[in-house]
Amino acid sequence: MNKITMPKESLIKTANPLILTINGGSSSIKFALFEAGDPLKRILEGTIERIGLSNATFRVKSSNQADNFSRLIAAPDHTAAVGVLMDWIEQHSGLDTLTAVGHRVVHGGPKYSKPQRITSEMVEELQRLSPFDPEHLPEEILLTGAFHRRFPDLHQVACFDTAFHHNLPRVARLLPIPRRYEEQGVRRYGFHGLSYAFLMGELARLAGKESAQGRIILAHLGNGASLAAVHDGKSIDTSMSFTPAAGVPMSTRSGDIDPGLLWYLARTEKMSAKQFNKMVNFQSGLLGVSETSSDMHDLLELEKQDDRAAEAVALFCYQIKKCIGAFAAALGGLDTIVFAGGIGENAPIVRARICDGLEFLGIELKEKRNVANAGVISATTSRVAIRVIHTDEELMIARSVCHALGLGMANEKRKFENATK
Repeated sequence: MNKITMPKESLIKTANPLILTINGGSSSIKFALFEAGDPLKRILEGTIERIGLSNATFRVKSSNQADNFSRLIAAPDHTAAVGVLMDWIEQHSGLDTLTAVGHRVVHGGPKYSKPQRITSEMVEELQRLSPFDPEHLPEEILLTGAFHRRFPDLHQVACFDTAFHHNLPRVARLLPIPRRYEEQGVRRYGFHGLSYAFLMGELARLAGKESAQGRIILAHLGNGASLAAVHDGKSIDTSMSFTPAAGVPMSTRSGDIDPGLLWYLARTEKMSAKQFNKMVNFQSGLLGVSETSSDMHDLLELEKQDDRAAEAVALFCYQIKKCIGAFAAALGGLDTIVFAGGIGENAPIVRARICDGLEFLGIELKEKRNVANAGVISATTSRVAIRVIHTDEELMIARSVCHALGLGMANEKRKFENATK
């Protein structure tokens, strides 16, 4: 990789600077563009999806309807996909004041706990950490390098998804394996941190600072799903662990399973570690149990006539319910539950099934509010407030960039601090 040199400080003083956020996944790139005002203003957002397949799609949605489009592109890998994105950036006349790029970096390892400018030293450290998360980190490193080569004067900032959980209590982050592995950085890290930080900021805004200091369970339920137990504004436990494959079942990830299964499959099916990793990350979860779809919406439509779909949905809800019970014990009680993510925000029946039977914890849903996807879906008699909050990782990345670069904007700085303190 070319050595990364720091851009000139004067660049961040550009009038109406623009911030591009990049959220790279294993087969997609999500991005958004913000004007760095106070507050931040989202100008457009887009995705490059199905990277590696013949029908990869590039979409942009803007407040200016004339800029909206969706088209098929050739994107056999992330290098080609980001090339298409950078070509579009160069050709778009409205992006001449692009000042910084904020990257969601899934794994920060034991070292990185705050958004930071990307340097050559950081890239070397992230390359060393790649075995921690081989599904995401190599592509994310590739994206930062591609942007530096094409736009060397742009500030680039890494925003770590593990940062929210960086200071987990020792008892929560220790893994019950030989101690020598802890010295290598093997511990519980937790993920979805950008989402959780945003949700905590929104909870403080909507319910007040006192509520945000209470005993809270955040449930980010989407293609990737995890829960976090938060007290006094700090993460005290989370369902994902050393990798994002742990915890509750997800769209294609297994969540927690018996580690002895690897040895069993190695003996009975000659399964390699690589094959096992592929199975638990891409062939399990909702897809593996249903054998039809990894999409919750599809499974809810199929469950009445397909027992496998019904079992996949039931297992998802059951495991999340168990996790809520465990985290309520870790918190010593419960004041608030927040549902977020594609499933958490848009699937009332899933929320209802998760909460059913948890009345002993003081959890009571109001059916009409739940069906309407209202902001507060708990009954007036519920001892626990149950909320649905739309998460926004891209906005959290943009705020993190402003913080890391020392851009002004007092209101946005306050929002960042409220979400990450």
